[in-house]
Amino acid sequence: MQSDTLSHFYELRTTCIRIVIGLLIAIGITLPFANELHQFFVKPLLSQLPAGGQMIATSVTSPFFIPLKIALYVAIALSLPNTLYHIWKFVQPGLYSKEKLISVIGVISSILLFLLGAGFAFYVVIPVIFKFIIGSAPEGVAVMTEIGNYLDFLVSIILAFGISFQTPIIVVAIAYMGMVEVKTLKEIRSYVIVGAFVIGAIFTPPDIISQFMLAVPLWLLYELGVLIASLLIRKRNQNAVTALSA
Repeated sequence: MQSDTLSHFYELRTTCIRIVIGLLIAIGITLPFANELHQFFVKPLLSQLPAGGQMIATSVTSPFFIPLKIALYVAIALSLPNTLYHIWKFVQPGLYSKEKLISVIGVISSILLFLLGAGFAFYVVIPVIFKFIIGSAPEGVAVMTEIGNYLDFLVSIILAFGISFQTPIIVVAIAYMGMVEVKTLKEIRSYVIVGAFVIGAIFTPPDIISQFMLAVPLWLLYELGVLIASLLIRKRNQNAVTALSA
């Protein structure tokens, strides 16, 4: 018993070391390009500013640390596949063959959906938000955003959309595990729509366009999750009936 515990502890330690090494390698890749990454991520704002518009730094250390923070965030994103792989490798001995397949599909789907949500936020939603904010500024007011505040805002919007795009996986998981019936998921559709717009109002600026740009995809992704869950459960029931009749 003690030997098994020590064995699991050593495996966990090895897994953590490999995850940290992967992160350090990613940081080593992104740090030399910190300024270039900074320029890339501020484009959505700078492209909406009038000619000659610029950002400001109210802290002495912001011009140095903000590009480094961006490089760190990108490094974490780059090392995420390595992190998830080693976590899966650590837990997979305790899974059945079918559970291994489901976990792999779930992790890959989650990463792809998060990237889709983050890309949608960065390339579509954020430019619309800044266009609205800058366009609504009173005459004589120069919009000059502080780079630290901009980064915090950018990260919060990207995370909001990336997490929201996990909706199909959550819906499929709770339905497939029997926590909620598909029939119930369909019946609460109207509440989900209202909830989607509430979430849109919380995580986006107070303009109706950006709220719709979060709420509508969230609702559609919920419907996609319900559809996939229905198909999977129907197939599982058919297989069960076939197995009993064989």
